[in-house]
Amino acid sequence: MLFVWGICYDLYRSELPPGLGQPLKLRVLHSLVVTAFILGKILEKLNICSDLRVLRLLLEGLPAWKDSNLLIKDVQWDEVPVRIYQPKPISASKRKGILYFHGGAGTTASINSFERVCRYLSRETNSVVVSVDYRLAPEHPYPGQYWDCLNATVYFLKNLESYNVDPAHVIISGDSCGANFTTVICQMLVSRKDLPKVKIRAQVLIYPGFQGLDFYLPSYQQNHSIPILFRDRVVYFCLRYLNKDTSIVEDVLENCHVTRDMLLKYRKWVSADHIPKEFKTRGYKPQDLTLHKFKPEVHEIMKPILETRFSPLLAEDAIICQLPEAFILTCEFDVLRDDGLLYKKRLEDNGIRVTWYHSEDGFHGVLPAFGYGIFAFPAAKKMMDTIVSYINAL
Repeated sequence: MLFVWGICYDLYRSELPPGLGQPLKLRVLHSLVVTAFILGKILEKLNICSDLRVLRLLLEGLPAWKDSNLLIKDVQWDEVPVRIYQPKPISASKRKGILYFHGGAGTTASINSFERVCRYLSRETNSVVVSVDYRLAPEHPYPGQYWDCLNATVYFLKNLESYNVDPAHVIISGDSCGANFTTVICQMLVSRKDLPKVKIRAQVLIYPGFQGLDFYLPSYQQNHSIPILFRDRVVYFCLRYLNKDTSIVEDVLENCHVTRDMLLKYRKWVSADHIPKEFKTRGYKPQDLTLHKFKPEVHEIMKPILETRFSPLLAEDAIICQLPEAFILTCEFDVLRDDGLLYKKRLEDNGIRVTWYHSEDGFHGVLPAFGYGIFAFPAAKKMMDTIVSYINAL
């Protein structure tokens, strides 16, 4: 009955525009997510468990078959759990090293959710891949997730020799919030003076979220009700991540958490004016700032998302110009699409080389289904193969 309700919810709330890859399969997947969310809410009301636990269970996925080509080991680095994937054939030369931070809004998913993604990366790029199992919010408060990712990264950089990794070929990567972590870690490393002489070779950013300043960008309007990440869910999960009251979702969507002066100040970096025209063809209506209503109480709650640690798109040029080259992947049917486009422009404006791949039929959250045969989406395979080609060319 819950699944039927999930299907009805999907049919009523979701929009599946032309060009979106395999819409029927996406409806089924989204209905499962909605079902888990509803069940979680029921169990939470009954004081059985948090609503997020049910969603986490769904995102764990099915255990993967044993891989005879990889040595896979779970260890702890400075109390941070990581899973290491190493190709079994002995390599005479040093391999590339890839750190991977998984998505899930900082509140869901785990290294198990991205097991097939990391295996594929390790096999196809002949690299040592380290998947970081950072602690999840709200049980482990923000910004603990960043410190877990940073600690794992620093440990890896200090111990590359132990894993036969070339110091000149260390790549940091992640999807969704994991891409946010990737960018923030790269920005943090700019000022670190206590590390070996290791320069991050590249950052791989898969449908990233980079700012909490403006929820009126074209992609937020065009894709507001496209599964799996609705516009209101972005703010909802931000609030869950920060362990804040979720009753202010609508106020935040109206940008009431930001002063008009702040919106104008950061317009140089966060504005639809910097989005190419071809990405506005599906309709876009700019926010009328004369009607903008600032709410100090909402601003006070949402202060953390306006910090560069949460919104790395707002970092100063002095930091941006020192970052490694980047691979940025965006999806057409993703509310976060324009975050990636804006960061691409910021990097390029500061002389940083960017390789960009845009998935014309992709949607946010497509990656965890990678490797599940008929349940996977072709868009995810194209994404993974493009990422592999990029890494192999470094």
